Amino acid sequence: MDHARDAHRTDLMTITRFVLNEQTKHPASRGDFTILLNHIVLGCKFVCSAVNKAGLAKLIGLAGDTNVQGEEQKKLDVLSNEVFIKALISSGRTCILVSEEDEEATFVEPSRRGKYCVMFDPLDGSSNIDCGVYWNYEGKPKIDDVLQPGKNMVAAGYCMYGSSCMFVLSTGTGVNGFTLDPSLGEFILTHPNIKIPKKGKIYSVNEGNAKNWDSPTTKYVEKCKFPTDGSPAKSLRYVGSMVADVIVHYFMEASFCTPLTRKAQMENCVTVVDPTQALDLVPKKIHERSPIFLGSYDDVEEIKALYAAEEQK
Repeated sequence: MDHARDAHRTDLMTITRFVLNEQTKHPASRGDFTILLNHIVLGCKFVCSAVNKAGLAKLIGLAGDTNVQGEEQKKLDVLSNEVFIKALISSGRTCILVSEEDEEATFVEPSRRGKYCVMFDPLDGSSNIDCGVYWNYEGKPKIDDVLQPGKNMVAAGYCMYGSSCMFVLSTGTGVNGFTLDPSLGEFILTHPNIKIPKKGKIYSVNEGNAKNWDSPTTKYVEKCKFPTDGSPAKSLRYVGSMVADVIVHYFMEASFCTPLTRKAQMENCVTVVDPTQALDLVPKKIHERSPIFLGSYDDVEEIKALYAAEEQK
């Protein structure tokens, strides 16, 4: 990217302009999604500001409670959850909200109800937000409206906070990254049409759970460390916040996995599916977890081959 040239650009593609351009491709569109996205973006800007001044505003530390995953809630988690719930409800375009911080789904009152169902983690790892949006075709919302396979989502994305704030969005036709310009208060398109490299150089996994991994995962990680084909070993980079780990895939050629463990199998807390069918998985309840492998094409194909070989034994 030529930052010197970009500093003098006057024709900036903001995220709102980008979505409006996409909206013109759908004549039947009434702009509801654009309005919803604007409220999500506003929530991201608010949280970005809160994260940047967390120490001064005494927002660092624990809030004294736990979320549905058993994780201790931090003050920023609670604040971010309130921000996004209020922003989504005030858009007038949502009917059901599912937050990782709340055990039950939030049903929007009829007078402020729209057609979109939004699932989100307001501050995963206390450093980002990720969310998915579904369309509800029925008149009265019900919990089954959010228990849909990922392939039915109309949009998905995340916002990454740090030295810069980046919003990554997909509406099903590619992935685009927008960076917040603090001087303008706008997200500007900086990473159009993001692609994952065909083969990665980095792997991300919590090796603290290695003793509980299944055989294919163990073999794959072993090959990352000690390749037998003469290629250099992969580097390990693991943050523990899924969005932070996933963004490494886009820009640093990595593969990420949250493998199925024996403990998870015994507790029956996940649904095991064919690794090629991750977006076809239909959850039975909100907050359900599932193992996942993400990354470069060649790396994922290698993992699939290991699972196929295991099944043939």
